[in-house]
Amino acid sequence: MFSGLGSALHARRRAALLLAVLAAVLAAFFGGTVDSKLTNGLSDYDDPGGANVTARRIIQQATGVDAQQGYAVLVRTDAALDPKAPPPAPVSAAVALLRGRPETEQVVDYATNPALISRDGHSTVVLGTVAPMREKDTVDAEKALQQAIADNPDLKGRAWLGGSTPGHVQVASVSNEDLAKAESLALPFILILLVLVFRGVVAALVPLVGAIVTLLLTLAGLRVATEFMDVSTGALNLAFALGLGLAVDFGLLIVSRYREELAAHGPGRQAVATAGRTVFFSSLTVAAALAAITVFPHPYLRSMGLAGVITVVSAALFALLGLPALLALLGRRVNSLAPRRWQRDSTAREEAGDRWHRIASGVMRRPVVVAVAATAVLLLVAAPVAGLKFTGADPSTLPASTSAGKVSRALTSDFDKPPAAPLQIVLDTPGGTELAAYAQRIGRVPGVESVGTPFRLDARHWEVDAVLRGAPLGTTAKDAAAKVQDVRAPVPARYTGVSADFLAQKASIADKVPLAAGVLALITLVLLFAFSGSVILPFKALLMNTLSTGAALGFLVWVFQDGNLGFTAQNGIEATTPVLVFALAFGLSTDYNVFLLGRIKEGRGAGLDDREAVAEGLARTGPIVTSAAALFCLAVGALALSRLVFVQELGLGTAFAVLVDATVVRALLVPSLMALLGSVNWWAPGPLRRLHTRLRLDRMEPPETEPATSPAEETQTRGPAVSTT
Repeated sequence: MFSGLGSALHARRRAALLLAVLAAVLAAFFGGTVDSKLTNGLSDYDDPGGANVTARRIIQQATGVDAQQGYAVLVRTDAALDPKAPPPAPVSAAVALLRGRPETEQVVDYATNPALISRDGHSTVVLGTVAPMREKDTVDAEKALQQAIADNPDLKGRAWLGGSTPGHVQVASVSNEDLAKAESLALPFILILLVLVFRGVVAALVPLVGAIVTLLLTLAGLRVATEFMDVSTGALNLAFALGLGLAVDFGLLIVSRYREELAAHGPGRQAVATAGRTVFFSSLTVAAALAAITVFPHPYLRSMGLAGVITVVSAALFALLGLPALLALLGRRVNSLAPRRWQRDSTAREEAGDRWHRIASGVMRRPVVVAVAATAVLLLVAAPVAGLKFTGADPSTLPASTSAGKVSRALTSDFDKPPAAPLQIVLDTPGGTELAAYAQRIGRVPGVESVGTPFRLDARHWEVDAVLRGAPLGTTAKDAAAKVQDVRAPVPARYTGVSADFLAQKASIADKVPLAAGVLALITLVLLFAFSGSVILPFKALLMNTLSTGAALGFLVWVFQDGNLGFTAQNGIEATTPVLVFALAFGLSTDYNVFLLGRIKEGRGAGLDDREAVAEGLARTGPIVTSAAALFCLAVGALALSRLVFVQELGLGTAFAVLVDATVVRALLVPSLMALLGSVNWWAPGPLRRLHTRLRLDRMEPPETEPATSPAEETQTRGPAVSTT
């Protein structure tokens, strides 16, 4: 199939490239508006079918207030505030500002709640509850309020806008700003590394062209998705890192293999078809891992999974259709713009391959010792997972340079009892006579500061509010919320509020983890069997992938939860991060495994014994996988520069997983286990082996036996041959 595709693309390379350029231009126009269609609210982290969402909807219908939205204006005054005296001009201006907004339902200041005055008496916070708002309306409202504060002489320099609504708007803004910064910082370094890896400018630019096309196609795909579902702004972070990394991965594999064929046979059909099968199965494995995330009902996770699948498909489409046509058009010119010394140096790649051959041979001489040592190292790095704690997405993670971040920090540090969203309990009952005793029992729960009097919401529902001690996502508040839910209610009860919503999110994720893991394992086993014809290799890949991803999660706990490598210790890892890191790391580990197995299988097909085939496969892929991993770590690791902790976790965790897989797993664990099992690696039951043959899945691309170009074309395109590294 891929040989025929390569022949077709080679024959119609100009038409194929024109279609690729046209698709990229159309994608740029259509996908350029995706940013305005993305969502970024607390509801992105909810299970839409959860009881907490139902409780919040009941409250909203009864009161007209969206409990996940709201404003908090921090005001600093020169004179100390006195609840019995008239408020100073800045406080009055802040109250008037919030009351003047059409979406504001209620405004609370220190006149009705003296706890809203700071310990030093010179700061206060004015709170505003709001009606439900669309995503675009929240952005417009935040911008209008910021402008109003800047234009008001009583508020300018004395007031800062915070709260849930401005906080989530600013999370999206910071995320987009940091993404642009990561792009500008990562791309020049990636280009330099590509030039060093490919030993030529033209060859180095080819994967970057693929990255640009991949990102444009991905943005267009996400724009289409926004018409049918909520897509979180976090999808852009994933699309950038994954798109750039995979485009470089696939480009590195295909261009390197193309230059090998170019040196052996000259420019032709076989040169552009050789690596197609590997890229096809590689992209399927990564897409399958990310597709498994879509079993989670949370809009954030679903949109991240969908963004990942769209990105992988976009990268594969260019690698299989656009890149072969581009290479066919370039011919030997792919080796252009290389320093003369590099043109003369034809030994670099051979030396790198020899080093990897020696490593593999050395490992296979003592496979038991190496396998045990490598496994022990991975388990040691993974050990901190035993103490893994979870936390939720919170605007308090915003940097202090943002107004919402400044307000959040001030509320925590300057107020004795900072305003906190209460635990809201919605009870299904037409009468509330039996609820007083229930409220008293809740008041006796450790961690509950106070309980309000039960009140009627509507004809069928009542509400009880409990104020929890500490920050809503702190350990004390979360433990108290869990204990309140254990208190037996006299009627059916539902719980919402920041603490309860987080507990519901964590429980919902835990419920879906077995299904997601099962889907991921099943698809990986099927795809690797289709690629290799073995049932042993897929199960071994599952084991190695689990070890490397476990090590990545242990590294995350050590860095972020325990506060190492210069990072501030957190209450826990954001609850969705382990899911995303596991899926990404698992897919990319399988990706590199496919690269290696493809070469080992070729070696066996050429008559090499099992150990020599492994050594030769590692020699062939070692330089490529190492370079690909380094470039991918740079692309995805750039996310660690973000000012948002959950983005840092995603970037650093994935980069570490790729690094571990390309070193400890690929260089030590794979060859040692391959040596231990020998020919058993390739075993499959008779019926499955016959099925694999019948479906022609074991068919390798035939070698090119005919000259692919005419003498005239050969002369026209001939240039200096440059080796890859």
